[in-house]
Amino acid sequence: MVPDFAEGDVVRMKRQHPCGGWEWRIYRVGADMGIECLTCGRRVLLERRKFESRVRGRTRRED
Repeated sequence: MVPDFAEGDVVRMKRQHPCGGWEWRIYRVGADMGIECLTCGRRVLLERRKFESRVRGRTRRED
């Protein structure tokens, strides 16, 4: 089962970002997933398949 992600969800990735952050906020949902690091503000676009394999889980919903 593939979890449904929505804009504003905060997810924890399997690997740490070079800035030291673990949590990312989703800002774009589609074939590509747009995520933003909550520590440094870096924005990244990932293919949905890569995103789903790299995400550990959803931590909370941010409005």
